[in-house]
Amino acid sequence: MSRVVVGLSGGVDSSVAAYLLKQQGHEVSGLFMVNWHDRTGSLTGSCTWEDDALIAEMVAKKLDIPFRIIDLSEHYKKRVVDYMFAEYRAGRTPNPDVLCNREVKFDIFLDEVLKTGADFVATGHYCRKEETPVNGSPVYRLLAGTDPNKDQSYFLCQLCQEQLAKSLFPIGHLLKPEVREIARRENLPTAGRKDSQGICFVGKVDLPTFLQQQLEARPGNVIEIPAAFMEKKKQNDSAEANWKKICFPYPFKPWNGKIIGTHQGAHFYTIGQRKGLNIGGFTEPLFVLATDVERNIIYVGEGQEHPGLYRRGLFIPGDQAHWIREDLRMVPGESRRYLVRVRYRQPLEEASLHLREEGLWILFDKDQRSITPGQFAAWYCGDELLGSGIIS
Repeated sequence: MSRVVVGLSGGVDSSVAAYLLKQQGHEVSGLFMVNWHDRTGSLTGSCTWEDDALIAEMVAKKLDIPFRIIDLSEHYKKRVVDYMFAEYRAGRTPNPDVLCNREVKFDIFLDEVLKTGADFVATGHYCRKEETPVNGSPVYRLLAGTDPNKDQSYFLCQLCQEQLAKSLFPIGHLLKPEVREIARRENLPTAGRKDSQGICFVGKVDLPTFLQQQLEARPGNVIEIPAAFMEKKKQNDSAEANWKKICFPYPFKPWNGKIIGTHQGAHFYTIGQRKGLNIGGFTEPLFVLATDVERNIIYVGEGQEHPGLYRRGLFIPGDQAHWIREDLRMVPGESRRYLVRVRYRQPLEEASLHLREEGLWILFDKDQRSITPGQFAAWYCGDELLGSGIIS
């Protein structure tokens, strides 16, 4: 059997993953990552990494496996948190969980694991891996988790073949209630722990407070865009529709609407956001339609069905498209049909992908809500995740 290091997080999923691997006869050890020390912006009552590490150590003792702690906070700050700040400063919304997996868990952490002579790293992600031969060589397929409510393949959409080759996902074939039941049956210390929430390894934080560590407040105007303006704009565009108009947010101007309030910085907001506007007097809630960090303006619309929240497509620059299945990579001029999602837990949507010299255009069969620059779009063939890219 193989030597496997499990990334024990102090949660039930990684605990059961370690248990299952030991039951299968592998030589298992646990490794806990410390990725963040600063508690600025942490919400009262949220768990600290010390709490998680203690629980993880208790799990290791229960399973009678070696356990140690490794501090990767310097790498995490440089490759995840600093990137987050830079993206928000530029008016984009990054996904720290995808970044954490690409830059830390399956890169720095994986390297540390392999240095110990281990064969694999294992995590508690709800996804599956299969090996298939292509032209006589093994190719690894990343598949959605069996539990449709917990599938976490999206968070791994930036992994490559080399990373998948050394990775195991022991609980990907299970439903969440089954994982809980195994933990209860084996009296694991994590059996009753709630699932973690918030930014990967930072925890549950007040995002504006967290961002204010490096992003200064800049008071600016909130401008409401009437739904009628967007309806008229879409009608005018329909006769001369092109990919650019379909795939990029409408470039609102201050004169397209009226000032209804102020904010503390456009870089603190993201498309589709509802909370934090603190503007009353409307029948329906207000939602962020767009942000302009140069002019420091937030554009909002009333109601979750406001047409300004919806787009038919998106664009991924050529250097931002990533393929897990390199053998299936598209070539310029090619078009294909795939299933696509633009956020975690969003249902997969039918779309056509068109690769051109400038990048990848994705056109959905139906308008999609709150497509956000800086986030990741991931495309699937059935339940296999083939690739992803950063939305422009």
